Amino acid sequence: MDTTDKVILIMTDTQRWDMCGCYRDTGLRTPNIDRLASGGVRFERAYTTQPVCQPARAALFTGMYPHSCAGWANNMGISDTTRSIGRRLTDAGVKAAYIGKWHLDGSDYFGDGKCADGWDAGYWYDMRNYLEELPEEDRRRSRKPESMLRWDFEPGFTYGRRCADRAIDFLRNERGRFFLALSFDEPHGPFLCPQPYASMYKGYAFPRSGNLDDDLLGKPDYQRVWARQAEAADKAKTAMDREFFFGCNSFVDGEVGRVLDAARELAPDALIIYTSDHGDFLSSHRLSGKGPAVYDEVARVPLIVAGAGVRGGAVCPNPVSHINIAPTIFEAMGLAVPEAMEGPSLVPELSGSGRRVNGHVFIEFGRFEVPNDGFGGFQPLRAAFDGRYKLSVNLLSTDELYDIESDPGEMVNLIGSEAHAAIRDGLHDAILRHMDDTWDPFRGYYWERRPWRADAREASWGHTGKARYRGDDGEYSRRQIDYPTGMPASELIRQDQ
Repeated sequence: MDTTDKVILIMTDTQRWDMCGCYRDTGLRTPNIDRLASGGVRFERAYTTQPVCQPARAALFTGMYPHSCAGWANNMGISDTTRSIGRRLTDAGVKAAYIGKWHLDGSDYFGDGKCADGWDAGYWYDMRNYLEELPEEDRRRSRKPESMLRWDFEPGFTYGRRCADRAIDFLRNERGRFFLALSFDEPHGPFLCPQPYASMYKGYAFPRSGNLDDDLLGKPDYQRVWARQAEAADKAKTAMDREFFFGCNSFVDGEVGRVLDAARELAPDALIIYTSDHGDFLSSHRLSGKGPAVYDEVARVPLIVAGAGVRGGAVCPNPVSHINIAPTIFEAMGLAVPEAMEGPSLVPELSGSGRRVNGHVFIEFGRFEVPNDGFGGFQPLRAAFDGRYKLSVNLLSTDELYDIESDPGEMVNLIGSEAHAAIRDGLHDAILRHMDDTWDPFRGYYWERRPWRADAREASWGHTGKARYRGDDGEYSRRQIDYPTGMPASELIRQDQ
């Protein structure tokens, strides 16, 4: 692929990989996303770092895992020592604009209405900005899914249309080096969409999967608690939630198409990246929404990259992650990838070199959000996927191992299978190394000492005995001071005495 001075990242919220027609024919219509895939590389096995809104965005817009930048639950501001790609790109002479849902300022779902550090204030437009444009009556009805049963909404009323308009305005006015992030809230609730999308899926049913009837036996006990909650909620839910959810999915595809058309005309040499933050269970495994699980319905996401000399119509089967996107942006723009970023760039995959950049992709979970006690509370989870097998270590419950090739519905938990012990233990070792390499603040002997791990070391208060220091991060941080000497650390990792 070619280097470029223009990158456009477009993302949606709560869009499963198979809600895009280019991944699976379900009857859902996404012609613009499909067209983008036909002209670029579609990553068949792309995963979020955590299937919750803010943590997913933390990885996308910092290049660091949620546990590394303190963004491991909704309504947590990322660490003050973490720099977003907006800050880093602006300092490198790239105009960085962010339009849409941000969710990284630690305030609430809608944001605080203030431009985040490093981004261009002239284009900033988060969800609080949108709500504050609306009269009180419109503001209230904009948050109620049942509003779709009472009113026909014009496209201009929606957040999606207003975000797309701003993105198109940016493309019309910017000719220099730029990075544009366009973050739609759709198709996430409250599912507001105009005609013809509002009635497009009346009477439609998403294809039924066998794992809708998962009895969850031999699986984590918290999933059974979650399933009871989901079933109680389903009884009170109207069918319109799904009807308008799918309508909103096609509506946001239309808005994506408007932006893609503008990009083809105004920035034809741009690299375009498309993804979503996470998926939605749609009752698979008898679960709802998203949360502490790494089933494909919530953890697997669409990821498409096109433009800037990227080969067209290609499908990459290798496992990739949101953690790869920030370094890809930097390498594609000819910039040095910051050492703080914790994943490799996807440029070799995009170039058709045949080189697989990830041995494993890693997924994690801490809690859903900080203010509310719901969603299962603290559910620490660390997972690894090697392209076929997926291991989830659920610290407070039963662990899980699935063979995606023979069991794509992830119904049969192989965690106790002796025939799979070597594969399981290899994935487990990868998780432990990953926690060590990324300074996971939740690491400790308890992750190693699982009931099925026969060769686990004895519990030790000192665990690995290592001390770790951050390296230099250019102008953003100085080398850390070694505690015993008071001098700048000569080694980033040392063995404590």
